This record gives sequence, structure tokens and C-alpha cells, in this order.
Amino acid sequence: MTEQEKEILEDVQPEESEQQEENEPESKPEPELLEPEEPIETTIASVVEAVLFASDEPLTVTRLAGIVETTTKEIKDAVSSLNEMYKANNNAFRIERIAGGFQMLTLSPYNNWLKKLLRARSDSKLSPAALETLAIIAYKQPIIRADIEAIRGVAAGEMVRSLIEKGLVKIVGRAEVLGRPMLYGTTKKFLEVFGLNTLKDLPKAEELKKPEQ
Repeated sequence: MTEQEKEILEDVQPEESEQQEENEPESKPEPELLEPEEPIETTIASVVEAVLFASDEPLTVTRLAGIVETTTKEIKDAVSSLNEMYKANNNAFRIERIAGGFQMLTLSPYNNWLKKLLRARSDSKLSPAALETLAIIAYKQPIIRADIEAIRGVAAGEMVRSLIEKGLVKIVGRAEVLGRPMLYGTTKKFLEVFGLNTLKDLPKAEELKKPEQ
């Protein structure tokens, strides 16, 4: 190889090397592996807590011991330690003895709020007859009881009284007819329970589907 050829090769090689570097794909950083969640360490107390939390009835010490697979003494100790922890954390519940067993219960100072919750649940569960009566009042208000009964074809006194007790219906005045019977209408609570802003939000009569025969 002549000196001239060597010089040519030396001039070309760096260019080829640079071209190879340009063509090589850039190395991507390896994705970080997510650290596995730490396993939850269960204890007798935590298992007792989970079982009582899920139960809707009191559980005897013997039954709890059978479920948790431990002794009755360990169950009692676990309940005591849990109650101490609940008290220290100012939790709204405790594990109480009820009907010969243990049950997780909310403390009495919170009864006022729980009653509101239970009342709201009961208000949303109306019988077909109550819903029918309420619908008549909602669409025809103000309306007297005689007109409600004429539409339904049955006595409506007890049903109207029940709806008043639930706070869904109220007396809105008296009709200017013989005997001046009371007029009934719906309440603000009726709007709240059925998610309506005003009575104008009630479905139009023509939009309602007739019941299938």
C-alpha cells in the first residue's frame, strides 16, 4: 500500500466512524421498576377488627375465636386494645357487648347525624301506593283529599298522613268549597329526596310511560 493510499484511508475512516455513531439509535434509559407494595402484616387485633367491621350482627367470643383461629382470651385482649386505640384516636365508634356478643357501634353523640341518614333512606323507600298518592299530589297540587281518592279509587287519608309524617307532603291551605277541606301540596324535602330543583322539573305527563299490561 502506497503512502498516498494510506493517507486516503486515514481521511475516510473517521467519517465512517462518525456516520456509524449517527446511525446507531440512542440508548433509552431502562424503565424504573415499581416497588412492590409492602405486604400487610395481619395481627389478631386487625383480623378481629376486620371481621367485626364486616359483620351486621353481634358475634360471640367463641365464634370470633373460631373465625380468627385463636383463644377466647386473645379475642378479649384484642377487643380491649382496639377500644383503647379507638379512644386515643378519637374515633366515632367502639366495640361494644351486645346480646352476648361483640359488635362495632357508633358512639351515641353521633346519633343525631345517623338519624338524618336513616330518615333519608326511609324517605326514598316508598310503597307503590305511597308513590302513586305522592305523584297525584305533586302533579295536581294544591289538591283536596276527596280528589285524591277520586283519582285513586280508594281511601287516601292514612296514606296522606304517612306522607306528611315523612315530611314529603304538607297542608297548604283550605279549598273555597263547602266544608273548606284542607289542600295538600309537596314540600321542599320532596324536591330534595327526588333530586328536583323546582316542581317545573317534574317529568311532563306525556313523557311518562304507561305501565305494561
